[in-house]
Amino acid sequence: MFLIELVLQSANLEPIANGDFSFWSLFSRADWVVKGVMIILVVASFWSWGIAVDKAITMFLLKRRATAFEDTFWSGKTLDELSTGLAGDTRDPMARVFAAAMREYEESKTMPRTDAVSVSSQQRIDSVMNLVVNREMAKAERGMSVLATVGSASVFIGLFGTVWGIMNAFRAIAASQNTSLTVVAPGIAEALFATALGLIAAIPAVIFYNKYSTDLDKYSGRLEGYADELSAILSRKISKGG
Repeated sequence: MFLIELVLQSANLEPIANGDFSFWSLFSRADWVVKGVMIILVVASFWSWGIAVDKAITMFLLKRRATAFEDTFWSGKTLDELSTGLAGDTRDPMARVFAAAMREYEESKTMPRTDAVSVSSQQRIDSVMNLVVNREMAKAERGMSVLATVGSASVFIGLFGTVWGIMNAFRAIAASQNTSLTVVAPGIAEALFATALGLIAAIPAVIFYNKYSTDLDKYSGRLEGYADELSAILSRKISKGG
């Protein structure tokens, strides 16, 4: 019991007569290091939630636009008709992949028709599409590193605040020679509040990171699959001389 009371102690040993253990009261009574930890964790939590909301909107739009583009692409129109129709609408990554591939394809049509040129043209088209795919996925993955960092580091930051509070507890109890639970109860709340904030920040961040990593992997496969299909179509057209 004595050891538990030591852990619960904080630097401020004044008893709280009215039992005020609100979040603001716990924050205001905390030592400046613990306050800093709490502020960092609160900011990290809001930051991760903001990224999660942004990613939810981004993934919704990417999936909806990809479906609309695929419906248009496989509607039976020729590549020239699609290229003309999609010339002014490149909001979707698939449309940008298509536009980049068609620009390279149109340039290849002006070159002499030889096997070497055909192979070279196909390689350039594939390279351009890969570059666009990688660039689009880099855009879609923005913020994921923040979620990973918050999810992995928040718990340890919170534990640091708790350990610092325990250190203060040892010093304060040694100075006051008072281990009454009534006196040290606010200390435990402050020390453990830092850990609680760490968990509050980390758990949603980990969940969001896992969810959106899966969604991005699926979308990446969808985008790369479309690029492969378009590459095969253009390869056949190049082999037939346009």
